[in-house]
Amino acid sequence: MKATPKSPLRDIVARNMRRLRAERGWSQEHLAHECGLNRTYLSAVERSEQNISIDNLYRVARGLGVEGWMLLKGD
Repeated sequence: MKATPKSPLRDIVARNMRRLRAERGWSQEHLAHECGLNRTYLSAVERSEQNISIDNLYRVARGLGVEGWMLLKGD
């Protein structure tokens, strides 16, 4: 299987997820519960090891109580 090169946007999403989760004082387990996603999956996304789908990006944003674009916004 051909590997897809990692995009810089994956790092931005990871950084924003970690920041927003930390601002709320939430564990990865709590965020996973809020989003209805697996904690190990979210952990891999936060480490930029796992690509995230648009549908799951929406679920994370909704779980964090933010608009989806906020997870994609760079510095």
